[in-house]
Amino acid sequence: MIPTGRFAPSPTGPLHAGSLVAALASWLDVRARGPQARWLVRIEDADTERCLPGMGETILRQLTACGLVPDAPPAWQTRRVARYQQALERLQADGLAYPCGCSRKDIDEALARRGMPHQRHGERIYPGTCREGLHGKAARAWRFATEKSEAGAVHWLDRRLGAQRQDVRAEVGDFVLKRADGPWAYQLAVVVDDADQGITDVVRGEDLADNTARQILLQRALGLPTPGYLHTPLVLAADGQKLSKQNGAEALDTRTPQAALKALQAAAQALGLSTGSATAIADALADWVPAWRDLYNPRP
Repeated sequence: MIPTGRFAPSPTGPLHAGSLVAALASWLDVRARGPQARWLVRIEDADTERCLPGMGETILRQLTACGLVPDAPPAWQTRRVARYQQALERLQADGLAYPCGCSRKDIDEALARRGMPHQRHGERIYPGTCREGLHGKAARAWRFATEKSEAGAVHWLDRRLGAQRQDVRAEVGDFVLKRADGPWAYQLAVVVDDADQGITDVVRGEDLADNTARQILLQRALGLPTPGYLHTPLVLAADGQKLSKQNGAEALDTRTPQAALKALQAAAQALGLSTGSATAIADALADWVPAWRDLYNPRP
């Protein structure tokens, strides 16, 4: 199998310092595997309400300005909805997906009755209200039936974070596959996309690490391969929270080669790499490839 990695941004805004860290890390991880390896870009625009018109193209231009050019045309999730529907129908046929009529308020009230009030920024553990039927409610979403999937905790090895474990049934509950307002949930779309694109290694931000167990459960349920995982350090805002578009992350300035190189050097530093003395983007990227290989030892 050809080593294949990807960068999969959501076009809710232009690239910022945090997203460039993930882009550079995924690119370096592929290039460190040799000339046969492939780096792909996927625009995760399935959540059409949050995505901004033209922003996918803006991100692709920013990547090109930074010398991060994919080895194939980018994929767009909005062009792949038929594949997600096929995956959902397979889970339905296998008894691993069921309709849910609960709103967030319903879930919060059910958790409160159990003495488990939802904490801000914490996981909203689904209590299984609709697992045995809708009880007269209209279906709002489709959920994955964790109780009918593989029992026990999911274990995996992250190349940076080490051994990881999560009991999805206890810590997350039956998670959403297709949302009430129509868009496909991230968990299902990313699993189908990674398999179809032949992704062998996922390199992404550490904030997505706790999604991994859910994705592994879906891979197993759909008979899909599980890639390797590496979760990169997060770039933090002044308040200590993850730098993101929601908390005012500034768009990267890639209008000149000098500005793009400066942004790349900051991303490299966040990854534990020396900024080096290169004055051209291509030279800097070439210097970081062996440094990444020494740091993370990606398999060929």
